[in-house]
Formats: sequence, structure tokens, C-alpha cells
Amino acid sequence: MRNNPKAMMVIVGAAALIAVGGCGASGTGYQGASSSPPSAASSTAPPSGTSQSLTITIKDFGYQGPVSVSPGAKITVKNEDAQAHTVTSDDGKAFDAAVDGGGGTAQFTAPTTPGSYPYHCAYHSNMHGTLVVK
Repeated sequence: MRNNPKAMMVIVGAAALIAVGGCGASGTGYQGASSSPPSAASSTAPPSGTSQSLTITIKDFGYQGPVSVSPGAKITVKNEDAQAHTVTSDDGKAFDAAVDGGGGTAQFTAPTTPGSYPYHCAYHSNMHGTLVVK
């Protein structure tokens, strides 16, 4: 088997996100709103001419995933909860991905304009996150 740098980068990135991407949760098991986005996880820009592929994982009514992405990055949403969820930009225009429960997935493209994009679950008002495009 030959080495595939892209596959290795995805595996290392996923492992890092799992290791440091823990979502804060209250005693009820639901993630509360945070006044600032987590800063431990970050992603680096892809090499010029390649597309960036990242995953936001929904688990235990919380979001785990990249804090920052490159403009136009392809983002996959994976739902590990039994309930359906969404990743919906607060302005309702930048992105909106609905995912079925029990392992459902969806994909969206990050905005091309740099900035902070707060998002939420349209079904569960206590679920919030922020995607930073830079």
C-alpha cells in the first residue's frame, strides 16, 4: 500500500478533533450556549490548488469540529445522535445542513467571505457553534 498524504492528513485531523474537540455540556447532557468559541482546535489552510474537507460531528446534542476553515471549504456534517439536527447559520443564508439521526450525513460549502459565522440547530435551541472562515 502506498502512502497517501491527503488520507493521512484527514486521519490526523480527525484524531486531533476528537482529542481536543470535546463540547462543553451541562449536567443534563445538553450543550449550553458559549460566550466564545473553543480555541483548542484549529485547522490549517490546505495547500494551494486543493480543496479542504472537514467534518462537524453532532454528538450528545453538541457540535464537535473545526473552529476555522478556509473560504469555500467542503464541510461534512455527521450526526451520531438518534435525533435529527441541523447546522444552520444564524443569518439563515450562509449555510443550512439538515441531518437525520442515527448516523445521517450532509454536506455544505463554507462561505467564501472571511468572518465569523455563528450557527445553531433549528430543532434544539440550546445547540450553538461558530464557524470562522479565514
